[in-house]
Amino acid sequence: MNHAQLTALGRALRVLGEHGENLTADTPDAKLHEVKADLKRALDLLDDAVTTAAPTTRCAEHPGGPVDADAPDLCLLCETRRRTARRGEMNDAYARPRDRGQADAPERAMSRYGVSADRPQPQQRWLPEVWNGQTWQLCGTPRRDRQEAERYLSAERRAPRSGMAYRLVHEFTDYEVLRIWGTPVRVDIEPLGNL
Repeated sequence: MNHAQLTALGRALRVLGEHGENLTADTPDAKLHEVKADLKRALDLLDDAVTTAAPTTRCAEHPGGPVDADAPDLCLLCETRRRTARRGEMNDAYARPRDRGQADAPERAMSRYGVSADRPQPQQRWLPEVWNGQTWQLCGTPRRDRQEAERYLSAERRAPRSGMAYRLVHEFTDYEVLRIWGTPVRVDIEPLGNL
């Protein structure tokens, strides 16, 4: 909403407020028609000012995302993530601590770095990132499938407001940049080079 729209809408709403204060049981029909015209004018100004669709969810991350009526925030994407985490807990995805009191357990040698059974299993993900003019930032949900992440980035590059550059980062215990699309150019955030 630009300043002119904001000013016009504020003025129209103040006029409606004055109409509301002056309403009585014996208000003539001509005055009610004037209120109706002012109300239509305010609604038209509001329609012009609103540029996006109404949010379908109560999720701050995905306001226009798909709806899941059972989710507390109505967001299917976040609820799927929560269900996956709960399913992992239910299916014993997290290792239980070992019982130290077993008599038949083999003697373990002490190691400075631990043994491989004590370390969690590595997980690999592909992180889609966009260059924002200063640094690389995450531009979507980390994916477990590389082809899905590349399809997501190709759709982002075709979007009307695409970024300057995108890259796909492979996360597997460490980070490795797999591919970069575009050229990341450092942009000074201050106008005229901070003169």
